[in-house]
Amino acid sequence: MRNFSWKYFTLTGDVESFMLYREVNQYGAEGGSDTLASEHEELSPLEVEDASG
Repeated sequence: MRNFSWKYFTLTGDVESFMLYREVNQYGAEGGSDTLASEHEELSPLEVEDASG
């Protein structure tokens, strides 16, 4: 998430993406990386059933 928000900020100059980048950096520095990893697992792609048959 950090890399994406920084890359998006550098390409667009969007202030909100920079604020997200700072928030993710601050949260990670406080030791919340385990929580970020668990949130990422919750957002993993869902299995999609094949509806073509």
